[in-house]
Amino acid sequence: MTQQATTHALDPITVEVIGAALSSIVEETGEALVRASYSTNIKERRDCSTALFDREGRTLCQAEHIPVHLGSFLDFIPMVLADHDPAEMQPGDVFVGNDAYRGGGTHLPDIVLAEPIFVGGDLVAWTVNLAHHSDFVDRAHAHIYQEGLRIPPIRLYRAGKLQKDVQELILLNCQVPRERLSDLRAQMAANRVGVQRFQELCERHSLDTVLASGEALLDYAERKMRAGIKALPDGSWRFEDVFDNLDLDAPLPLAVTVTVAGDEISLDFEAPPQLRAGINMTRTALLATVYYIVKSVIDPTVLPNAGLARPITVNAPHGSVLNCAHPAAVNGRVQTCQRVADLIIGAFAQAVPERVSACTNSSCTVALFSGTRQSGPEEGNYWVYLETIGGGGGARPHAEGLDGIHVHATNTSNLPVEALELEYPLLLERYELVDGSAGAGKFRGGMGLRRVYRATEDCMVRVDISRNQSRSWGLQGGGEGGHGSYATSPETEAFDRGAGILRAGEWLEVVTPGGGGYGAPEEDAEPTTHLAAE
Repeated sequence: MTQQATTHALDPITVEVIGAALSSIVEETGEALVRASYSTNIKERRDCSTALFDREGRTLCQAEHIPVHLGSFLDFIPMVLADHDPAEMQPGDVFVGNDAYRGGGTHLPDIVLAEPIFVGGDLVAWTVNLAHHSDFVDRAHAHIYQEGLRIPPIRLYRAGKLQKDVQELILLNCQVPRERLSDLRAQMAANRVGVQRFQELCERHSLDTVLASGEALLDYAERKMRAGIKALPDGSWRFEDVFDNLDLDAPLPLAVTVTVAGDEISLDFEAPPQLRAGINMTRTALLATVYYIVKSVIDPTVLPNAGLARPITVNAPHGSVLNCAHPAAVNGRVQTCQRVADLIIGAFAQAVPERVSACTNSSCTVALFSGTRQSGPEEGNYWVYLETIGGGGGARPHAEGLDGIHVHATNTSNLPVEALELEYPLLLERYELVDGSAGAGKFRGGMGLRRVYRATEDCMVRVDISRNQSRSWGLQGGGEGGHGSYATSPETEAFDRGAGILRAGEWLEVVTPGGGGYGAPEEDAEPTTHLAAE
């Protein structure tokens, strides 16, 4: 049966079954990656994502992991296809890459592994996964060359055989090579699951049916997105905010104009030129953020595939903070992604306030610790601990904002106290919600978090906090959320822009921003107080 004939014979039930199977595959590959991984950042915090792509590099399905990781997927397969002849690819080939300019990535710690899927000798799809390798620390962020090893899309495996020289080159440039090797092996295992499950799906339903269903699912996502856009009022809405963090001397002005015309939507951004700091966003990081938030506002049930992007146009000045050019630094790009997401919500709030929340904490607060083991069986080995800490969610039209959560482009878990203290020379002395950090309102915003770490051995620390000068805004008369901040013990030497050294016995306190409130606060409303322990 030809693909064209199968397309005519497709029925909605078959397409739905295939779509559910694709979702199941990416979720299973994600669980395989988490379970097989070695580092706490993946096995505990789940800082990873998985996806399936068609033979041309269009997203068929992405697991519900981390929205910003789509930015590292969008251009990866097209770049592989541009650099490597598909006719020369074989089963068992695996491509690795991470570079923000020549590797389809958005920052260097996110390493992508992609494996072509063959059925009947033909390349028919790709299984792809990404893991955040917490390794490239103790670096500056003036430009991309300072931020770690840049990997273009190259073969790590050729016809199932490991290219040892490539692997050794990667590991030699890593500070914790044992973790990197184990996590790369976990990524390989996850991709093998993806290949096997997709091939089994084709055996069960026929290759033509699966491929035709993939096309139908892309078209279906486009139709749903267009229908959702058409249900909005036509018009243009502009919103301004500022972006502030410890790398900046003064907040940066940002703005977006959202325009709805029939069944299409465009987002036009205004942003200052890119900076010698790690907060710049690649275009793919911007696209991933836009697709996530537009989908969330217009129709969260739209399938997470390339079809949803067809009615969406995104413009941002090339060479700006929101669409940077080589060799801009990008390591902290997720901070800017978070602000962009709430920027778009601010524009949508003028058109459909009943569909959006007040401003979230707009941040991905990061505490990064590293050092050399000073005692025990691991003495002399380098270690790295990365924590991204949740904050307050924005209040909703009919409910309070959620407390202490990750929002928007991030979706990682915290590292449990037991795992933290078992694996690293750190103690967590306080972990609680911050009373008074929630924006007041008919429905209050979510509260930020406080974490206090005490070092048991000397270590280096870097803290990345946003909303340390500005505040998360409320809607419909709601109040602003609290600031983000950090503090150290009195004897600790001064930190430079959030970076410094903690000596054994010294502590670091990190406070994350709260979310904005929704609606004018009622005069007789009682303040809410919550404390949460791990």
